[in-house]
Amino acid sequence: MEKTLQKRQVIFLPILLLLWEAGSETIRYSMPEETESGYLVANLAKDLGLRVGELASRRARIHYKGNKQLLQLDIKTGNLLLYEKLDREVLCGATEPCILHFQLLLENPVQFFQADLQLADINDHSPEFLEKEMLLKIPESVQPGTVFPLKIAQDFDIGSNTVQNYTISPNSYFHVVTHNRADGRKYPELVLDKGLDREEQPELSLTLSALDGGAPPRSGTITVRIEVVDINDNAPKFLQSLYEVQVPENSPLNSLVVAVSARDLDAGTYGSVTYALFQGDEVTQPFVIDEITGEIRLKRALDFEATRYYNVEIVVTDGGGLSGKCTVAVEVVDVNDNAPELTMSTLTSSTLENSPESVVAAFSVSDPDSGDNGKMVCSIQEDLPFLLKPTFKNFYTLMTQRPLDREVRAEYNITITVTDLGTPRLKTEHSITVQVSDVNDNAPAFTQSSYTLFVRENNSPALHIGSVSATDRDSGTNAQVTYSLLPTHDPHLALASLVSINADSGHLFALRSLDYEALRAFEFRVGAADRGSPALSSDALVRVVLVDDNDNAPFVLYPLQNGSAPCTELLPRQAEAGSLVTKVVAVDGDSGQNAWLSYQLLKATEPGLFGVWAHNGEVRTVRLLSERDAARHRLLVLVKDNGEPPLSATVTLHVLLVDGFSQPYLPLPEAAPERAQADSLTVYLVIALASVTSLFLFSVLLLVAVRLCRRRRAASEGRCSVPGGRFPGHLVDVSGTGTLSQSYQYEVCLMGGSGTNEFKFLKPVIPSLPPLGTGEQIEENITFRNSFGFN
Repeated sequence: MEKTLQKRQVIFLPILLLLWEAGSETIRYSMPEETESGYLVANLAKDLGLRVGELASRRARIHYKGNKQLLQLDIKTGNLLLYEKLDREVLCGATEPCILHFQLLLENPVQFFQADLQLADINDHSPEFLEKEMLLKIPESVQPGTVFPLKIAQDFDIGSNTVQNYTISPNSYFHVVTHNRADGRKYPELVLDKGLDREEQPELSLTLSALDGGAPPRSGTITVRIEVVDINDNAPKFLQSLYEVQVPENSPLNSLVVAVSARDLDAGTYGSVTYALFQGDEVTQPFVIDEITGEIRLKRALDFEATRYYNVEIVVTDGGGLSGKCTVAVEVVDVNDNAPELTMSTLTSSTLENSPESVVAAFSVSDPDSGDNGKMVCSIQEDLPFLLKPTFKNFYTLMTQRPLDREVRAEYNITITVTDLGTPRLKTEHSITVQVSDVNDNAPAFTQSSYTLFVRENNSPALHIGSVSATDRDSGTNAQVTYSLLPTHDPHLALASLVSINADSGHLFALRSLDYEALRAFEFRVGAADRGSPALSSDALVRVVLVDDNDNAPFVLYPLQNGSAPCTELLPRQAEAGSLVTKVVAVDGDSGQNAWLSYQLLKATEPGLFGVWAHNGEVRTVRLLSERDAARHRLLVLVKDNGEPPLSATVTLHVLLVDGFSQPYLPLPEAAPERAQADSLTVYLVIALASVTSLFLFSVLLLVAVRLCRRRRAASEGRCSVPGGRFPGHLVDVSGTGTLSQSYQYEVCLMGGSGTNEFKFLKPVIPSLPPLGTGEQIEENITFRNSFGFN
């Protein structure tokens, strides 16, 4: 330690110590106490070999126990400055040397440097006597050389700055001798140089001075008043000069510490003794003594952490003024009455998921107790992915043990428990909350792998047809999902003109009106991407199925309604009831029940003669024909689908009743009056054409009939037979559902020997009928396409 304090020079003692595995250095500095704030202690960056700019980039700061700010670091220059004036006596008391421990903490990356600051004492306190006057009663019979104890002065300084010498004002009777106590303190004793004579001088007043060793020295005084009393031959003496006792610091008030005892050989007043605490400084304040019994008791609580030892001097005085002295050495026994303290140095409120080991918090722990009472262990909950790592003595870092997953757990409540090893054990708990920051490590996931959307045709443009939805387990922008249509691999599907998607909501819209008859279904893929960096995505299949609307009326294929000459169906009058006249063939562009067709006879020239089968459109006779039935009939047939609302179409049928196909003239049905009025010439032309055609047919039929009837056997039986072989493949199919699927074959037989060659009958031929007649029979079969009127 330097003795020249006026220079106020900082003693820089860099000592490199390997205190922990990372090789941290401990740097020690020294400076006088009471130095003004702002004082330059040292350039810490230079001493640690750090660049000045590195302090700011790594967020350097000074950490001291209890987070008190005694020093400050200028991160621009690296200078370590004194933040406030330091008083050694306040910070350390009587402890020597007075060393303040602090750390330099670099947060990015985490690095610690241990440093010590030793405060050198300066002579800033003068010796003080707690009392202004001290009274000594000395018998006049006391012999020269007798020693009288004097009260000591108190000086808060230490070392050479504390009390070093005592002096007494000049006199002819006494001088002062300074002695060293066991604890190193100086105490004075008054020595009698020559005998006293009460009659000559009954009282003396002297000044006792205490001087310290400072430069310049400081002093304090007390008045020593001496009364000369009559002779008292024996001074009281303690049974033992030193009492040693141990007292637990948690002893209750007024508890007995020790009882001292002294005896005096004199009798009477000179033999009675009283006890008193000899010195009245702060050291003796926790105790009080009973002046009669000599019992020393506690008057205030003891604190091991404040004062561990007490040296109490007890004086005993008899009635004649003689006294004796003893020392009571009190050792305060530590008990575990202080819970550990935790001081948080740095705390990270959040940490990234999927990151390797990272520092979450750094803190220090302390316990002012001693022995096992001051030893500490730190722990956290066992089920957490964190660990405590000691860096150096009583300093820890809280680190992640493995990469975290925010989707599994986004927040951790960590309780740091510090427990001492005393009995009973005391602990301190400190809770911190660590948020796990999100990393874009989850792609959006659709709620379904595929979606099927049903859209009714003829929709309005911009119709919302459905939605897709995807969720992302991440958070923030990493969980914000945008939707898009992915390019289709079908070159014939113009997806961009069919549908669109809302990028934020996933709603799908039809861009135009869709037609079920043109496009019944189509499919495409939808992508979902988050807004993370880099972005993650997924896709799902969307199938759009059009639902048919009843937007197509039935269309009649046969008979054609094209405004040309109407088609006339021929019906022989010999037809039986239920004979097929014709078949209305219609189709519907819709599907399902919208395409289920039903047929209904709306109007007929003669009601009750014809009927229409509702399911297949076949027009059949309801009863047998008679001579009274008109030759020409006009039927109006309604074709209706099963949609909602139903759509329909009508077709007009013309039926001509004939006696046989051999007639030279088959009259046509009457033309509508309005058409006849419009164009009478057309009617004449049609009649002429029909006559020529009938004549041609009649000639052909007559030739065939003549050849057939030449056969003798055929002429005698007068009947025709149907061949048993396979039917020709050119027959017309008539379907009951509007398509041509079932086969019908009709037979025309001419009457043998008939003069007019009329039809015998017109009826469906059953393919399984056996052939009629023998090999000599001549047969001729004539088939017709009934639906289209071909012959």
